[in-house]
Amino acid sequence: MPRRLLSPPQGRETPERVPEGFSLALEAYQGQRRRRTDLERIAQEALAIERQQALEAGALGYMARFLVHATLPHKDPGKGVTIFERSNGDLRLRLLAEPETGLPWGKCPRLLLCWLSTEAVRTRSPHLELGASLSDFTRKLGLIPSGGRWGAMTRLRDQALRLFSCTVRYAYGGPGRRQERGGFLVASRLSTWWDPLRPEQPDLFGSFVELSPQFFRDIVEHPVPVDLRVLRVLRSPLALDIYCWLTYRASYLLQQTEIPWSALALQFGASYDNLKHFRAAFLKHAQAVIKLYPAARLSEGAIGLILSPTVPHIPKASPSRFK
Repeated sequence: MPRRLLSPPQGRETPERVPEGFSLALEAYQGQRRRRTDLERIAQEALAIERQQALEAGALGYMARFLVHATLPHKDPGKGVTIFERSNGDLRLRLLAEPETGLPWGKCPRLLLCWLSTEAVRTRSPHLELGASLSDFTRKLGLIPSGGRWGAMTRLRDQALRLFSCTVRYAYGGPGRRQERGGFLVASRLSTWWDPLRPEQPDLFGSFVELSPQFFRDIVEHPVPVDLRVLRVLRSPLALDIYCWLTYRASYLLQQTEIPWSALALQFGASYDNLKHFRAAFLKHAQAVIKLYPAARLSEGAIGLILSPTVPHIPKASPSRFK
């Protein structure tokens, strides 16, 4: 069976048939309009990225390596769920949440982990100042400060608490091979003076986070370079995960390899009921990633995704060059 090369969609999408009924027709029209808007927004950002490298644009960032190997939940796991597990080959990752806070999920904790990693590499310190106010910190993550139940600041406060309260456990290896087990907190200490009713009000004593020694050491010794502009323009957590994973794999991939969809689902597919749905979602979001990272070389094989050697999205450079 011929392999279908993944490539960015060309031109405008073909309009879908309008369903019967006014409400269904309106919903379909709005869905198409959102998709067109997303494609246009991604295309505009892709042109800017093509014109100027991340370092030159001041958009060089880093992602925590453990999040590239095995991802966080894409959607809310549900009330009372305190354990989340993913695997990637011999690596097994488990997140343990406090019952009163729950697990981190969605795009916010990913952006937060990227900011933490980037600042740790830049400052070479585990002590990170979070900003003059809640709205100031929200802007640092590339989000528009907004309140209310579903506002960016509300979600950020909630997801930050979830992430900093989480314990990360990992196990590597198997029978007859070297085995390693361990665990760590993302933060050993968190101090915030954020008033949700006055998000613009400056902190009297300053808000900060103290990264745990093991997490800090892993970040500064093994940072995964990313383009912050890509992370900000991609709205889907799955698309964000795909981008980080593709550029990381490109940094050491020497020959073409096919990864079964079943293995990819264990790494990325926590939110999908079956392999067919996961495969469709992965291919859909990979299209958006390729628009922003056109050097990525991937195609669909008989049983999975085929990766071919290419250049990382961020050229290899010493973290000391961080500006």
